[in-house]
Amino acid sequence: MLQKLFQLNPKAKILRTFVFILLITCGGLLITGGQYYNQITDKIYEKTKIKLPDVKEIPFRLGLDLQGGTHLVYQADMKDVPDGDRVVALEGVRDVIERRVNMFGVSEPLVQTSQPNRIVVELAGIKDVNEAINMIGETPLLEFKEQMLEDREMTEEELADMEEFNRISEEKAIDVLAKVLEGEGFAALAKTNSDDQNTKDNGGDLGFVTNKTNPQIVELVKDLEVGNTTEELQKTSEGLEILKLVTKKKKTNPFKEDEIEKEVKASHILISYKDAEKSESELTKEEALNKIKEIEKEITSENFVEMAKEHSVGPSGPDGGSLGWFDRSSMVKPFSDTVFDNQKIGEVSYIVETMFGYHLILKEEERDIEEYKVSRILFRIKTKRDYINEIEWKNTELTGKQLERAIVQFDPNDNMPEVGLQFDGEGAKMFEEITERNLGKRIAIFLDSYSISAPTVNSKISGGKAVISGKFTIKEAKLLVQRLNAGALPVPIDLISQQTVGASLGEESVAASMKAGIIGLIAVVIFMILYYRFVGLIAVMSLAIYGILVLAIFKTWPGFTVSLSGLAGFILSIGMAVDANVLIFERFREELRERKPLSIAVKDAFARAWPSIRDGNISTVVTCLILYSFTTSVVKGFALTLMLGIGISMFSAIIVTRTFLEVFLGKWAEKRRWLIIGK
Repeated sequence: MLQKLFQLNPKAKILRTFVFILLITCGGLLITGGQYYNQITDKIYEKTKIKLPDVKEIPFRLGLDLQGGTHLVYQADMKDVPDGDRVVALEGVRDVIERRVNMFGVSEPLVQTSQPNRIVVELAGIKDVNEAINMIGETPLLEFKEQMLEDREMTEEELADMEEFNRISEEKAIDVLAKVLEGEGFAALAKTNSDDQNTKDNGGDLGFVTNKTNPQIVELVKDLEVGNTTEELQKTSEGLEILKLVTKKKKTNPFKEDEIEKEVKASHILISYKDAEKSESELTKEEALNKIKEIEKEITSENFVEMAKEHSVGPSGPDGGSLGWFDRSSMVKPFSDTVFDNQKIGEVSYIVETMFGYHLILKEEERDIEEYKVSRILFRIKTKRDYINEIEWKNTELTGKQLERAIVQFDPNDNMPEVGLQFDGEGAKMFEEITERNLGKRIAIFLDSYSISAPTVNSKISGGKAVISGKFTIKEAKLLVQRLNAGALPVPIDLISQQTVGASLGEESVAASMKAGIIGLIAVVIFMILYYRFVGLIAVMSLAIYGILVLAIFKTWPGFTVSLSGLAGFILSIGMAVDANVLIFERFREELRERKPLSIAVKDAFARAWPSIRDGNISTVVTCLILYSFTTSVVKGFALTLMLGIGISMFSAIIVTRTFLEVFLGKWAEKRRWLIIGK
């Protein structure tokens, strides 16, 4: 009995297939036209108060040529890379940039290598091109260098070169300063003259700086009136500067706009214990607590410095525990909460426990944080450091390529944030060898060609761990960790080309493609109906289902991006879908001329047309695979879309068209063959 229930007769099988086609068509319609369905349900609700379920609207992912965006070309500097390692290094740069762009949140970015030593980056739909370029370019080049055995003086040629470079730079700076003072536009002069590549295109805009982030600049502009520029050339560590104070304000809390952010000057006494983070103390936690309680009994604001020198651990102890000025984000939360929220100026705190041990804190001063919005025109000058860098360093083979991960941690001596590095197996071995051969010497850590730390090696370091210490805020340390974990560049890169595609151009391309597609589709529909009559109408229905399914796949296929070349492939695949129907209908016409019954004619037509359809489509798919494997991204989009269209066209021609013919061609059609197929 069960066997009979599951044995479907031919008509039941046809009906089941027909229902399946209707269901997937409805699903495809909801995907491709979800916004229209939701509009209809909203109108129904407005009139009847009956709320039908909405569907999730899935947008098309448009490529650079349709959505607009930017096309960037970077050149990798391979002068220090052996010839045999350059391909691997270039692939490493590509992977790093790809991770960096993905962190930025760009939709469907394209990052690929191109010889010689170039990386092509396409960012579709991006709103802030400069920010994306900065994030790619700022991906750090992390290098570990060891001290060369010999120091030297500058050669006569180097001295002459430096003097000539600085003379030309100073003359240019004086000329531009005169133009600024005469009232010429500061932004235009910055764009054409500034040596600061990061700000010149923005009119020299440095953004807001504080005494913490850029003390040199703040010192030079703090006494200016808003809107004024410096009347003389200013010298900083970067070169000669012309500065303009755009505006200044109190820095507000980003989460509470009515709250002014403060910074505090304070000192502390730290008593650590052996289980505390980064502690070298032999005290137990109980012993450390008892010790700081004894200190608390004697401590006053007057004797704090002497007590700190006597008892506090770490480098701040000899300086009386001085921590200098810091903001809330610079210290761990228990420490900051005490100083900023629960302590008055001149007061010694209660005992504060952090991950580093127990603290007593003297709050010395407090002030509002001032922010200065500054624009600059920079003229770089050369110094001895450009030639000798005071101590000359030579590269080791240890770079960011061997970095496994970076973390934020805190120095137990002064609670300052620092960046901990963990190398992979290869890097750990290399770091151990480097420290072993440099005992008593310094190893410099360079980030983007600047030395940020140069600690002295006291012993061989095993385990693959290193520390980057400096005057980081927590925010700065977290940003550096994020950048390092995104990937340190194996080699430096330079942006050599930038092309921006406007969204309006993309819209014009879409409109032109849609117009061409609609005209072509209408022509195909008219031809099929006039030439093949009723079965031509069935082919049009099949073609409509084909289009719905292809567009639904475009929207739902992860990572699929619609490009202009992809649209061309889609339109061409419509022709391929029609071609299969033409082959079937011509065979069908021949079978009918032999006076065969319609059901048999349909069966024989499909059986005899299938080899031609199969061979034609297979040859096209093979061509698409070759194009996809060995060509550029533009051609890849065309090949992928055409290949996908061919697969769906096979389904629409063999399954959909055949099912519709078997469903709609009944007994009435036997007497009206002229209406079905024509003469």
